[in-house]
Amino acid sequence: MAATLCVTFASTAHAEQYPSRAINLVVPFAAGGTTDIVGRIVADELGRELGKPVVVENRAGAGGSIGAAYVASAKPDGYTLGIATVSTHGINPAVYVNLPFDAQKDFQPITNLAAVPNVMVVNPNVPAKDMQAFLALAKSEPGKYTYASAGNGSVSHMMGELFKATAEVDMLHVPYRGVGPALTDTLAGQVNVLYDNLPSSLPQIKSGGLVALAVASPERSAAAPDVPTFAEVGLEALNTPSWFGLVAPAGIPDEVLATLNASTVKILNSDRVKQKLADLGAQPIADTPEHFAQTIAETIALNAEIAKQAKIEIK
Repeated sequence: MAATLCVTFASTAHAEQYPSRAINLVVPFAAGGTTDIVGRIVADELGRELGKPVVVENRAGAGGSIGAAYVASAKPDGYTLGIATVSTHGINPAVYVNLPFDAQKDFQPITNLAAVPNVMVVNPNVPAKDMQAFLALAKSEPGKYTYASAGNGSVSHMMGELFKATAEVDMLHVPYRGVGPALTDTLAGQVNVLYDNLPSSLPQIKSGGLVALAVASPERSAAAPDVPTFAEVGLEALNTPSWFGLVAPAGIPDEVLATLNASTVKILNSDRVKQKLADLGAQPIADTPEHFAQTIAETIALNAEIAKQAKIEIK
């Protein structure tokens, strides 16, 4: 009996001690992008909620795989967390031949943090200001129009290929090393079309430097209310926004998982975080580990199908 009480007390004490020191939050992309911004919002607010610092560490490279692999191999004690994205946990498992981690087995999903609309934009020189006009142009001149992406196997690449298959149009893919140069050349008219996260393109949409044809979102974005959703223009298959979630290495203690999920859901439901995300054109999700795991599985399945049809494979 005494031994049982000691074990119970020790377990309780361990649970109460978490966190007893700073937590490392790995962002698998460079500073300044949407993933980094979402990660820093969460780190700041989660640190305040838990009473210990949550320190952001950017580990970029290989489409986010370097940072994700680092998290997967970390000690599963709750002190190394990572931001999971559609790229790291949905696309890379579908397109990389030798991925150094298993996106479903090597991670413990904590919660999906936020959904960010994707957007299709065109250079103003393209003689089409809405989707129907663009589709008519693209179908009348197969192969003439080009679309930029942030690189082979990126969200923008997969979205472009899904657009081609769904809309039954022929467009030329022009991959870049990141969304920055892709955006620059789309603005300059070197390429006609760009698929992007809405926050990156929003300033140019508002200034008239780019024309938005549709957003991937369940409903119109409050940040761009005049832009229809892909569902509204008859392309329902493209209407899934990007997501950004919180994960840990597989095997973290149940009580640590419970603490992280409850604390993160709490901050995501706060007015302050809702406003910060709204400023990005994002919406908080705040779901369960089980539901987030299901989202990851569904995203992998979708992108595996796109990769198969478009013959996308990265070695």
